[in-house]
Amino acid sequence: MPANFPHNSACAAGNVICPVCRALTRNRSKIMPELPEVEITCRGIEPHVLGRRITAVVVRDARLRWPVADSLATTLARLKVRAVRRRAKYLILEFGKGALIIHLGMSGSLRLLASGEKARPHDHVDIVFGDTLLRFRDPRRFGCVIWQPGDAEKHPLLRDLGVEPLGLEFSGDYLHQATRHRKVAIKQLLMNQAVVVGVGNIYASESLFRAGIRPQTRSGRLSRERCAALAGAVVETLQESLRAGGSSLRDYVHSNGELGRFQLQTLVYDRAGAQCRHCSTPIREFRQGQRSTFYCPRCQI
Repeated sequence: MPANFPHNSACAAGNVICPVCRALTRNRSKIMPELPEVEITCRGIEPHVLGRRITAVVVRDARLRWPVADSLATTLARLKVRAVRRRAKYLILEFGKGALIIHLGMSGSLRLLASGEKARPHDHVDIVFGDTLLRFRDPRRFGCVIWQPGDAEKHPLLRDLGVEPLGLEFSGDYLHQATRHRKVAIKQLLMNQAVVVGVGNIYASESLFRAGIRPQTRSGRLSRERCAALAGAVVETLQESLRAGGSSLRDYVHSNGELGRFQLQTLVYDRAGAQCRHCSTPIREFRQGQRSTFYCPRCQI
């Protein structure tokens, strides 16, 4: 956490998980929207807000991971959205003089609604564009809505991020170089945002299965060939998730309220004890970096 950001006690204490959510899947306490979910949100809202001016901003509860600035409504008044893009797991609205950086946290979503739509509990921020509004909802308040003057990439949350896995810089050669002399487990390295961004627990587990690599393998022991296989698996997994609409775990939904479907077709994630879809060996689960990791002991070596 950047040192100049105020600490939110809710982050440290956590919150009780809704029994309904727990019933849907057992491994939600550490799940947040990853790259595909943020990319789908970005694509969903762009046609509705690009080129439009903000007519109002409503902040019902500023107590997010970092408090929403009191001046946000004044700052954004009458500004026109010049670009909508994603960087890692951050959604960025560019206005020329600055940018709005939005993170969905562990339970957040952005919804496009008609202006005047009644707010529900946990609907914290509305950005209004005349007859349309963009509503930020976050039951657990781990997300953020931050104004950055000037270049968004200079913000502490963005300036030290690694390469985009769907960009030209990410390759087997890049991954091979990044893993040299590293003792950390390869799954942990994949989730290191300073190395490659946006790959969280779900997609790291799925990518490693597709590449046939055990999650606990030391990064530095991977050959150039296995790094190439893993880089390809990461891209393939993320692209498949994008086609499926992302993973609807906890509270994530598309900007139009629809659910993603990738969680219904995972190969190992959240399938402990179930038969591997490739070899019928039971999928195993263990704790790694305080998160659940899933793998097939036969297909992954």
